[in-house]
Amino acid sequence: MFYSDSRSAARILYRKLKLNWIFSTSTFIGNFLIALVVTYFFRKIGYDPPVNFVFFISILAIGLWVSEAMPPFAVGIFIIAALLVGFSTDFFFEQTMPPDLYVSTWTSNVVWLLLGGFFLAKGMSLVELDRQLFRFTVRRFGQKPEGLLLGLMMTTAIASMVMSNTATTAMMISSIIPLVQLIGRKSPYGKALLTAIPAAASVGGIGTIIGSTPNAIAVGALQEKGISITFIDWMLVGFPAGLLLVWLFWKFLCKTQDFSEVQLDLSLLPKGQGEVGRFQKNAVIFTLVVTVLMWLTEALHGIPVAATSAIPIVLLTMTQVIHSEHVRSLPWDTLMLVAGGLALGIALVEVGLAEIVMQKINALPMPNMAIAIVFCLVAVLLSNVMSNTAAASILVPLSLALPGIYGIAGPVMVAISCSCSLLLPVSTPANAIAYATGLVEQKDFRSGGLFFILLGPVVAFLAVMAWVALLL
Repeated sequence: MFYSDSRSAARILYRKLKLNWIFSTSTFIGNFLIALVVTYFFRKIGYDPPVNFVFFISILAIGLWVSEAMPPFAVGIFIIAALLVGFSTDFFFEQTMPPDLYVSTWTSNVVWLLLGGFFLAKGMSLVELDRQLFRFTVRRFGQKPEGLLLGLMMTTAIASMVMSNTATTAMMISSIIPLVQLIGRKSPYGKALLTAIPAAASVGGIGTIIGSTPNAIAVGALQEKGISITFIDWMLVGFPAGLLLVWLFWKFLCKTQDFSEVQLDLSLLPKGQGEVGRFQKNAVIFTLVVTVLMWLTEALHGIPVAATSAIPIVLLTMTQVIHSEHVRSLPWDTLMLVAGGLALGIALVEVGLAEIVMQKINALPMPNMAIAIVFCLVAVLLSNVMSNTAAASILVPLSLALPGIYGIAGPVMVAISCSCSLLLPVSTPANAIAYATGLVEQKDFRSGGLFFILLGPVVAFLAVMAWVALLL
């Protein structure tokens, strides 16, 4: 915690002095030297040079992701470039690998699936379907504090299954700010709302492949292994696990906070921002229904989700709901980060480093079940101090090497656990949005963060093991 605060303070100081490049450059050099030193001792074990090279890239990438010396997406690009120089040329090794092995991650099914989800989310936002969903929740759950809190959390969770968690949080937070300001920033109910909504967005994203980037990374990694997970297959484990965690957190908030004296005046909630054309709104609804149905019925028609992800891209641009300026505002950096993470995972497997790590882990006096739980704990802890996408990029390829059914269950457990990182404002963009309102303090995230650190891995393990038993 102190590390995050001091790092942020240093970055702010350098930015004010217009010397932020010094901070980034020195941090990069520091991480590079640390990776060199660690790799120097690692190579004494006696592994082949390609293994040592990928180990060096992995340590450097972890350091860059944790220290934020450069944006996470830039680290993804750096990984691909380093792997291409190392294995697709003869500069370092005689035996090279084809460039397509790493460059093809840009066109993987996972990237196309996420891109389709981005277009859907943008379309919903442009025609204000997101705000209508919020107003529907308010009308449905009424004036009781506990009921309204549950309704807002469940609405946020379900919306985040098809929208960006960040966009969902931004929409919901902006809608409840007048209510929070009315009841007072020190009110337990206001703090509960501002911590519950980002939690519901992050955890609710577990529900679908496109709901959270670690989900897509796990599916992509399993696909490389020859194991195909359809959209509905994922929902069988993700949907109940996500909603269960949201419900349990709601119960936790109701038990630990006193809402008995809260009086709500919902008339102050914001109205729509303006008139939206009926044609555009119907176009988005039609596109949403068709796309989701195609994703859910992949097993029936056999069209890959990567192909059906083109439906929102084509329909929403053809109907003029989304224009070129909207496309430029999409989170392309996330796709770059995912591509880099997938490339790192491929490299870990190709040179045998993932297998080496798992051999060492399997040699520990621990049953496979305990090792899987340790992976879940490491995933949630690591995701609290770095991007959950980056954490999944590191841990998912390693968990693929777990023996037996854990080789299938491990990546999914890791992905779910990565979405349970909510301890700090910097742990997830959803938390950062709530913290940026100035109506909640850093300490207000602690109880919820600890709740998910303890309970998230447990739910992930139990839900995924039941799911794997059902599939097999």
